[in-house]
Amino acid sequence: MDASLWVAKTGLTAQQTRMTVISNNLANVNTTGFKKDRAVFEDLIYQNIIQAGGQTDADNEAPTGLMLGTGTRVVATEKLHQQGNMISTDNALDIAISGDGFFEIQLFDGTTAFTRDGSFKLSAEGEVVTAGGEPLIPQLIIPPNAQSITIGRDGTVSVELEAGQGDVQVGQIQVARFVNPSGLMPMGRNLLRETNASGDVLVGVPGEAGNGFLMQGTLEASNVNVVEEMVSMIETQRAYEVNSKAIAAADGMLRFLNNNL
Repeated sequence: MDASLWVAKTGLTAQQTRMTVISNNLANVNTTGFKKDRAVFEDLIYQNIIQAGGQTDADNEAPTGLMLGTGTRVVATEKLHQQGNMISTDNALDIAISGDGFFEIQLFDGTTAFTRDGSFKLSAEGEVVTAGGEPLIPQLIIPPNAQSITIGRDGTVSVELEAGQGDVQVGQIQVARFVNPSGLMPMGRNLLRETNASGDVLVGVPGEAGNGFLMQGTLEASNVNVVEEMVSMIETQRAYEVNSKAIAAADGMLRFLNNNL
């Protein structure tokens, strides 16, 4: 098979993968705490026909050499963890992290996951849980006779009890950080899982040691910029079309040789 056909084919495959990434970003434009993905490309191995610096004769060296590329591929998808816009909800259990950090969540199988989605709910027992029912770590239980809930910037949770019983502190929300948050593995449901690439989890008090602080009555919106994604989508479409035309051109050249030689 002509090498140009294979090179163009790798371009089609890579651009199709990039379109999948862009489509997922656009689909999650309204997902709370969602972080957009970016496709990372790399060139494939080269055919070394003439080595750069190789001897062309007894006294001369090739200044550049002759190396033919074999195409491209998507080697990774990277999550970009820039801060999303803050949306005021006035819901006491809606919490956003301003800065670095994740909420730590206890999954039903006993493992731990992490999220930027702070739209928490109360279970039948008064425990603070995600929309899927998974409890927050450390465990936080709101008394049934609580009239209001106050969450400080440092994660301190206090409630005002009914019948004038005063304010009571019921817990402390912590945030988790990673050396490489892009190394976390997305698992759906707004959750991410720790991996070897992310590094060990660092749990601390919000607002201290580089941790983001908490904002009650607020949610963090997706950091997807629709205009940027639309521009990337058009760019990807044009690149796909150009690679298709390269295949058609190479096919036409081979047809010419077949018909005229």
